[in-house]
Amino acid sequence: SLFTFRYLRKNLYTMPDRAMPDQETITKATETLQKIGRPLLAFISAALPIVISSCQKAWAFYKKLPHNVVQFLIGTILCFFGGLYPTLFAAIQAAKIGGINIVSKALSDISEEAMIVIEESKKDDKVDADGNGVADVKEMDSKALLLRKANLVMTKMNPQKVDEAMAAISKVWLSVISVLTVQFARTIALSISISDSLKKTFNRFCTPTIQKAVPKEYQKWVPVVVGWICKSIGMSLAWYIQTVISAVTSALEGGKIAAFAILKFFKDKGMNPAGIIPEDLDDTYVDEAIAYLFAALGVFFQFKLGFDVPFPFNLLLFPFEIAEYYIRWSITTVSEA
Repeated sequence: SLFTFRYLRKNLYTMPDRAMPDQETITKATETLQKIGRPLLAFISAALPIVISSCQKAWAFYKKLPHNVVQFLIGTILCFFGGLYPTLFAAIQAAKIGGINIVSKALSDISEEAMIVIEESKKDDKVDADGNGVADVKEMDSKALLLRKANLVMTKMNPQKVDEAMAAISKVWLSVISVLTVQFARTIALSISISDSLKKTFNRFCTPTIQKAVPKEYQKWVPVVVGWICKSIGMSLAWYIQTVISAVTSALEGGKIAAFAILKFFKDKGMNPAGIIPEDLDDTYVDEAIAYLFAALGVFFQFKLGFDVPFPFNLLLFPFEIAEYYIRWSITTVSEA
C-alpha cells in the first residue's frame, strides 16, 4: 500500500549506503526465488481457483440470506468476536460508507483476469513445440520458466481492467485508513508513546551490548531490528487495551442488532411467545433485556478466550488474524509518518 511504501522509504532509503543490500545478497535472493519459482507457480495455479470459487459461492450464499438472518449473524459475530478483530470490523464498516460495492466489483474483475491467466497457463503447460513428447515447461530451468510465465501474464491479462480495479481498491483503502486513523487515534498515540519510550531504553542499555555480540557486518541492522521490536511491543500493549474496550462496546452493539433481529423474525412469522412482543417493537424493553444478555455472554466468551482465538479455530481464521495485524500496523505507521 501507499503507507507501506512510505514506511519503507522512511526507514530504509534514509539509511546510510552501507545499510543497503549488497550485490551478493541480491544474487542469493534471486537464486532462492528461482528455486521456489516452479513449486510456487504450481501451488498458485492449484489453490487460487479454489479460493476464488469458494469466495464467490460464499458471497452468493450471503446475498440470498433473509435480511433478519443476516442481521442476526452480524450481531452475533460482533457480540462474540468484536474484540478479537476491532480494526477489521471497523474497516468493514468504514468500507461500506467508502464504497464496498466498488471494492467488490474490483475484486471480481481481478479474479476474472486471474482465472484467464491460470487457464492460459494450464494450456501453456501442455505445449510441446519441439515435438519430442515432453512439455516445453518441463525442459526449462526455473529462471526460464519464470520468464515464460511472466510473459504469459503480460500478454494475456487486460492491463487497463486490472489498473482500474487496483485504483478503485486503493481509493477505498485510503478512505478506510483515514477513518480508522481518527477512530483509533488515542490507541495509536498510546502505541507510539510506548514504543518510543521502549526504544530510548533499549538504545541506552541493550543496543550497545547487542552490537558487540553481533558480527561487525550485521551491526548496522541492530538499531533497525530493535526499532521494529519496540514498535511491535508498543502496538501489542496498546491494542490489547483497545481490544478489551472494543470487546465491551461491540458486544453491546452486536447484542442490540441480534436481539432486534430475533424479535423481528418472530413478528414476521406471526409468533409471539408468552405475548411479550408488542405490535411496535419500539414500545418494549424485551429487546434490551435480550441485548444485555447477549452482551454479557459475548464479553464473558471473549474474556475466557483471553481475547485470542484458540486452536484449531485460529488456523481457520488465520486470514483474519493477518488482516487485523496488517491494519493495526498500517494505521500506526501512518500516524508516525
